[in-house]
Amino acid sequence: MILPTESIGSIPRSEKLMEAQRRFDAGDIDKPTMEAFYYEAIQQTIRELEATGSPIITDGEQRKSHSFATYSVEGGKNFAPDGLEIPFSDGHVRRLPRLTAGPFRYALSAADTLSLSMPLTSLPMKQAIISASALSLMYPVNELEGYDRETFLNDLIDEQEKEIRGCFDVGAQKVQIDFTEGRLALKLDPSGSVLSSFIELNNRVLERFSKDERQRIGVHTCPGADQDCTHSADVDYAELLPSLFELKAGNFYIAMAGESNPERALKIVARYLKPWQRAFIGVIDVNHPRIETPEEVCERVLQAARFIPLEQLGTTDDCGFSPFCDDVSTSRETAYAKIRARVEGTAMAREQLTSPRMA
Repeated sequence: MILPTESIGSIPRSEKLMEAQRRFDAGDIDKPTMEAFYYEAIQQTIRELEATGSPIITDGEQRKSHSFATYSVEGGKNFAPDGLEIPFSDGHVRRLPRLTAGPFRYALSAADTLSLSMPLTSLPMKQAIISASALSLMYPVNELEGYDRETFLNDLIDEQEKEIRGCFDVGAQKVQIDFTEGRLALKLDPSGSVLSSFIELNNRVLERFSKDERQRIGVHTCPGADQDCTHSADVDYAELLPSLFELKAGNFYIAMAGESNPERALKIVARYLKPWQRAFIGVIDVNHPRIETPEEVCERVLQAARFIPLEQLGTTDDCGFSPFCDDVSTSRETAYAKIRARVEGTAMAREQLTSPRMA
């Protein structure tokens, strides 16, 4: 396909859903009632995404109760809330859960929620999942008694393989691994050893899939998007991108619209992108409230096409919109307007790039 365009995943929650989540967390409503709220939110989000003209949609990650990063372990009895802190540029902090005992098992698979979403649309669907490397950060610094780190990693890899295969089994056209911690790894450890360990771990998962299956798996990288803030935008892309394309995936979703020097970053993408890989370039800045015009999106696509072969190019948003459940920095209306601009702007660029005069 020439110039495919895809969302990353998250759509801002409605106030109704956020209030229900607060009530559930406080013990005021039970799980079946909360599940009914999730289902209603998924139905509404799918209808609204269909209306944007998107050729492939997600369920907006409405069922990922608190965030895209922690959905798989929430409710697990062997986790404590005092795990690794991730600071954002405005000073606020998000915190991962900490594993307290083995074995590591998913409490919720993205395949479970996708199975509820698939019957609600005739459009193809993609499913975003959190990376094995992000989940590995939940293992404590001090080794757990009776459950060493390597055993944990083996369990983690098994669980992620099962999740990806489950998504394919229920009909996902694409599975996207969220790897936002890739750039963050270089901020935590400028030597690159943490990033290298992340690449190796994620490849242990990807190597379990065939070449054809990996063409339906993608990796998303960004400097973070929470309350219109980032956690690692100050890290030079030149330090991340060469390693990123060592991941054995067929698709890469790369935040670019928010970059201060996108042309420089695009040149790096073009240099390291392998012939069997496609780069979905971010043309929508999800951390900026202004809604891009289709014409602006078109110009960003044309800029990317000057460096990346057209048959290896796609478009996306820099990140998901409000991927944490309490983030109200972006409205649903703004998110959908930005998505429509991406879809329309990509179509404009496709027409220009494939016209006889451009050929």
